[in-house]
Amino acid sequence: MDQFVVNRIGKVRSDENGMRLELEKAYIPALTNLEGFGYIQVLWWFDQCDNKEARAKLVEPSPYKGSPHKLGTFATRSPERPNPLALTCVHVTYVDMANGVIGLAYIDAEDGSPVLDIKPYTPSLDRVEKPIVPDWCADWPQSVETSGEYDWGKVFQF
Repeated sequence: MDQFVVNRIGKVRSDENGMRLELEKAYIPALTNLEGFGYIQVLWWFDQCDNKEARAKLVEPSPYKGSPHKLGTFATRSPERPNPLALTCVHVTYVDMANGVIGLAYIDAEDGSPVLDIKPYTPSLDRVEKPIVPDWCADWPQSVETSGEYDWGKVFQF
């Protein structure tokens, strides 16, 4: 099967009220018993990079200092990829079941980005205690919690 049907279940919102996911009404029941999970995995669409040129880009100059000069798309988190899918682990600040809203501490998505799926983060399935990464990114933070305090300016070339 070459074609898939994917439904938007909601969208990312980012404004003066903070960052959050707003679900379509039909998907609100899927929030049942999500309370108590401190983190979720959000699968979302890089809709601002969904064009023929971005989908054809397979190798690009590295945005990282100290890395190889070129990286394949699958060695990056670039939005320019064959299928502009993004996966972000996010900290949940609240769940508003009545309105279908999940509050977030942060997400690296633009306001209005389509949300495709949500999965609870569970350490038994999602955590790797000793991840193996190339030397050029081995000194990056080891967790989401420490990532916000890290000086990412020394990593990126822009």
